[in-house]
Formats: sequence, structure tokens, C-alpha cells
Amino acid sequence: MKVGGKGPGKGAGGRTTVPTGRGGRPRAADGPRGKRPSHDERRRAVARPKIGGEERPVRAAKQERPAEAPKRTRAEVKAETAQVLSTGVQQLVVTQDENEMRIDRFLEARFPQLSFSHIQRIVRKGELRVDGKRADSKDRLVTGQTVRIPPLKLEQQAERPRSAKADADTIGFLRSITLYEDDDVMVLNKPAGLAVQGGSGTKKHVDGMLAALTDKDGQKPRLVHRLDKDTAGCLVIAKSRFAAATLAKTFRSRAARKVYWALVAGVPRVKQGRISTYLAREEAYDGDQRMAVAQHGEDGAMHAVTYYAVVETAAQKLAWLSLKPVTGRTHQLRAHTTHIGHPIVGDPKYFNILNWELPGGIQNKLHLLARRIVLPHPRGKGTIDVSAPLPPHMRQSWNLLGFDDAPYDPIVEAPDE
Repeated sequence: MKVGGKGPGKGAGGRTTVPTGRGGRPRAADGPRGKRPSHDERRRAVARPKIGGEERPVRAAKQERPAEAPKRTRAEVKAETAQVLSTGVQQLVVTQDENEMRIDRFLEARFPQLSFSHIQRIVRKGELRVDGKRADSKDRLVTGQTVRIPPLKLEQQAERPRSAKADADTIGFLRSITLYEDDDVMVLNKPAGLAVQGGSGTKKHVDGMLAALTDKDGQKPRLVHRLDKDTAGCLVIAKSRFAAATLAKTFRSRAARKVYWALVAGVPRVKQGRISTYLAREEAYDGDQRMAVAQHGEDGAMHAVTYYAVVETAAQKLAWLSLKPVTGRTHQLRAHTTHIGHPIVGDPKYFNILNWELPGGIQNKLHLLARRIVLPHPRGKGTIDVSAPLPPHMRQSWNLLGFDDAPYDPIVEAPDE
């Protein structure tokens, strides 16, 4: 390549003279005469090592293979992301493992420090965007989409040492209520009164307990469906992200069969039937939220379908129902049994029969059990079919009423639609 300027010449005594610039500093040999070298030219000149008194350009740096970055754990990635987000907007790309994940679940997984209310707030205000568009917390993400996260101003949480004894006790408890487990799935027999997730004033819950089962890569077993705090029975847990994504599709496509047992007030006139309504949230007089039957087209109204069958009765005052929800709306079974005039015994939210007296010997607790769950294995290894026993308060009622809880469910083969 031709470069302007002349090379060094011979001085007195045959010595090689090097052109100098202002202040007596050597001027770059390949630079134009009378022009000071640029900053980049001077930096490149310094970078050329001298070998045998001659300057040689450095080319090896471009030929060397870059060293591989050390593999980081999920916990380290989350901590780094949280630090970036505390100072500005971040664009996150949805990975293959996060395909079909709901936006709120995506945020929970990426930022475990965020509360549920915080997540709902940033989505509601339109601060979170997916590919530049507003999104709802229940929308599902697709691999490759870009999620814009606003500055979250997360407080740095000090790492608190986990108690080995507490973890051991928690693991022991979870093992004691495990009905089924393999490498991908766990089915727990959740006790009545134990919350599935945390909330206002709720410190002890299944989701928190699962942290004790976190593996060395920072992966914690995940909830894939929910039960009300006072509902006992089968609760499905995914032990890997793959299983979580696959099981979420299973529940969404209604490929999972769920059977519940309930003790209700009175006896339905129709012994086996179908309940089909729209349900929407309503604000109760006490500030609590309940689901109420709504009209099609009303704000927030969602279609809900439940099949039921009367298994046994007690003096026309109580009935044992087998329930099969086709849809999975919040409080669906509790709202539906109340809608047909037979609320579940011990239900503090939906029992609405005035002057109804609880029979002696029956505890005033919600008599609802997630009795059975049947679903395809996430890796195609056949079918998972698990049943839960009656919880203590329902066992007491069944014994008192003389109900025989042999493993038979007339509603299992009910049609889906």
C-alpha cells in the first residue's frame, strides 16, 4: 500500500536520521511529512514490538482463538440481570426453554425478587413490552421474542445462609407427602390449610418449600397448577423446565383429567349433570375477592364447565359429589356448587345457606379434595395416574356418615364437552 511521505535518509557519518516532529519527538515513519500522527497511529506504533531492532506488526492477536468464558450458574445470571435492571431498561430475549411461558411466570423465573403485585403493576401500566407491543400478564411468549423490562430498582438482597437443619426438615416433610416422583415430575398430597404460593401475610407455602430441593445449577422444582389453600390433595410439580413447559401445555389443552371429591349441603335433584356458566371476579363487601356467575361478554367473564355426579347421600341433608372440572378457573368448583344451590360444607367464601346447622361431629373446614390426577408423562413415558387419600377432617366426616370411599369414581369417564 502506498503511504505518503519519504523514508528516513542518510545523515553525517552515514547514520540513519529519523524525521522529528514538534518537541523533538520522532515522527511516524509511515506518516505524511509535516503532519502529526493521529492518536490511533501512535497507539498502533506502540503496540508493535521490536524484534532484532526492527518493528514487526502484531498479527497473532487476531489469529488466536479467544478463551472460553467460564460457565455461570443461573443464580449468577439472575444477580447480574437484576443489577443491570436497577439502572435502566433491559431487552431480554426469550430462550427455547422459555417458549410458551406466560409473561408473569417468565418474570418470576428471571427475577425471583419481584412480588406478584409488582409484576402485575408494570404489566398493567404498559411498561413491559413484547416486540414493542403492550402485553397482558397471561400472554405466552415465543422463542426469540424480545421483552422490554423497565428499570425495576430492585434492592440488593443479602445472601442469607440457608439452615441445613431447616432444609433437611423441609425435605423430610415434602418426602412424607409425596405420592409420586420420577426425574421430571412430583405429585404431592397437599394438606388442607397449606398455601401453594406466598401472598400477603403468608410465609409458609409449597412454593417456598420447594427451594430446599434446588439443585446445584440453581434450578428449583416448579408449580404447574394450583390448589386453593384449604383444598387438600394432588398437586403436580415439575422438576425441570422442560417438564414445566410440557405440563403447562397439557393443562392448557385440557389433556389432564382431574377428579375432586366434595361434601355438599343438600342433595342435587339431578344425580349427574353438567354445570356451564361464565365466571368473573367480584369485590365482596368485606374487601375479599370471590368468583361470581356472570353473563357472556361481561368484563373479565370466562367460560367454566364442570361435570358432577352424586356418589352417596346422608338423610337428604348431605351429599358426596364427584366433580370433574373441564376448565380450570379460580374457585370454579366452589362457585359452581353454590350456583346449583349445594355449596361445599365448611366453605368460608361461598357457603350461603342461612340458618344451616353443621351436623355434630363434622368439622367446619372446607370439604374439598383433589382426589385424582391423570395426565400423560411429559417425556412420553406412559400415563401418570395418582390418587390422594381423604384428609383427616374429611375422613372423620366419611366415617361418621358411613360413606365407603372405595376407589371408584363414576365421573371419570364423563365427556369433556
